[in-house]
Amino acid sequence: MNPGPPNDTHPKIEAMLIEGYRKMSPAQKLERVRALTRAVQELALLDVRRRHPGASAHEQALRVASRWIERELMVCAFGWDVRRVGY
Repeated sequence: MNPGPPNDTHPKIEAMLIEGYRKMSPAQKLERVRALTRAVQELALLDVRRRHPGASAHEQALRVASRWIERELMVCAFGWDVRRVGY
């Protein structure tokens, strides 16, 4: 039996979260997903800036995009090969 992913949230708190999500409108849920996606992108950009402090804004954007876009498309569309230059 697979116990599932580790969960460090107390069951009562998890139940409250689930109930809160159920009460949200579709627009509220979509906004939550948008905000979380933006937060992940900002964290990725901070990591790129830490790893490549001298990178231009254009290079930073390519490095962030290369974390979500498959290699072949990055090479074709932008000439950016993560195997050659990294993330």
